Amino acid sequence: MDDYTLPFWIYLLVLTVFVGGAMKKILASHLSTAPTLVAWLGATVLVERLWAFCLPAVLLLTLLGLACCIYSATRTSPPSTTLSAHGKAVFITGCDSGFGKAAAKRLDSLGFEVFATVLDLSGEGARELQRTCSPRLTLLQVDITQPQQVQQALLDTKAVLGLRGLWALVNNAGVCVNFGDVELSLMSNFRGCMEVNFFGTLYITKTFLPLLRQAKGRIITISSPAGDQPFPCLAAYGASKAALNLFINTLHHELEPWGVRVSTILPAAYKTGRSSNHAYWEQQHKQLLQSLSPALLEDYGEDYINETKELFQSHASQANPDVTPVIDTIIQALLSPQPQMRYFAGPGVGLMYFIYSYCPYTLSNLFLQKLFMKKKLMPRALRKQSGFDLNLSLQNNNNNNNNEEEKPK
Repeated sequence: MDDYTLPFWIYLLVLTVFVGGAMKKILASHLSTAPTLVAWLGATVLVERLWAFCLPAVLLLTLLGLACCIYSATRTSPPSTTLSAHGKAVFITGCDSGFGKAAAKRLDSLGFEVFATVLDLSGEGARELQRTCSPRLTLLQVDITQPQQVQQALLDTKAVLGLRGLWALVNNAGVCVNFGDVELSLMSNFRGCMEVNFFGTLYITKTFLPLLRQAKGRIITISSPAGDQPFPCLAAYGASKAALNLFINTLHHELEPWGVRVSTILPAAYKTGRSSNHAYWEQQHKQLLQSLSPALLEDYGEDYINETKELFQSHASQANPDVTPVIDTIIQALLSPQPQMRYFAGPGVGLMYFIYSYCPYTLSNLFLQKLFMKKKLMPRALRKQSGFDLNLSLQNNNNNNNNEEEKPK
């Protein structure tokens, strides 16, 4: 290193340490009002300790300190006045059950003009909405994978709105049509998830964009952490949500000049729709076993596949049935003067993203496995291989012992 460069690095190190210490003091003064900042404080202290061993981390700390400053300022500033729901129209997909039905009922009670789509106008969810909601709510039969139905929904919505624009589109409709290892998942499962979660949402968003641009409105999409993190046995669902996340993030940049705000909501595990329908998953499981080739079934084993199904059903049964945090987040994204690009809805989601983003891959991968699918069985072929290796090892040990005994003493 040249002599004249040394003072620069020393100066930068001292300055960054000072900034890091200042950040800790600022954050500590706000801990009573924002407990969520404890993680940021811990991360700052950890990185500061690492500086003594890794000088390039100085730049990383500077960025972290700046991020903490911005985060602290936004979290501790007084809440802005929310917008009024009066006169605002919202179009929500997937309202037969779950988040969609609960959101439609709450938004109607707040005074929104709601257009709620259902797959079955005579179904239980549609009847409940008709029975409990005001005349402001309009029910529409829409399968978002069918372009003709989406176009008809646009015409019906325009007929009610007249010359007004649409304040918000809430992309809620989505499906998970399988669970299991990639090799065991049918191609139809991957296509089914992509057709609804990505292509369906893409088409309905493009269709309603002119009305949203007219009102300088909002697009709010219910996605999933599985679209950002590799949850075991959810590759088909996760891949469709990953495509959806990238699409929505791109829209966020493209629609900003039009005044249209775009937000993504990432919920925790909740008991909604098909996730708690045991009959549906039993049918899917039976169809999977019938579709697998004998060789593949032999390699993995029916007991291995059954364990995956049971673990998934156990996870679904333990999910929280109270979807209030997600509905509250939808309302916040609808009425906040400055909506966020991403919202974490429900306990543990922020921690999950923190571990995935900042911890070593081995730790984050272990966290996902323990959080979701705590498998105990290995595929049958691997169990056989392990047994063969163990027997071979025992045989070699016995041979070695016999050889030692036969040596002359």
